[in-house]
Amino acid sequence: MLSSIDTLQAMQAKSADLSVAAVTGDLENVHDYTIAAAESSLALELTAAVRNKAVDAFNEIMRMQA
Repeated sequence: MLSSIDTLQAMQAKSADLSVAAVTGDLENVHDYTIAAAESSLALELTAAVRNKAVDAFNEIMRMQA
């Protein structure tokens, strides 16, 4: 789980770096930024979905014990 979060952080950092490069005019290929931003967004959505499922499972277990 921690390696997945590290990967997500790396993807977001890459996207941010490419974003800065695009704004400053240093980016040669805008497609690189577009792809990195899409990958970062999808990874964040997946991470949030996994977290939500884990919280739901925890709450269900707590409800069963009550």
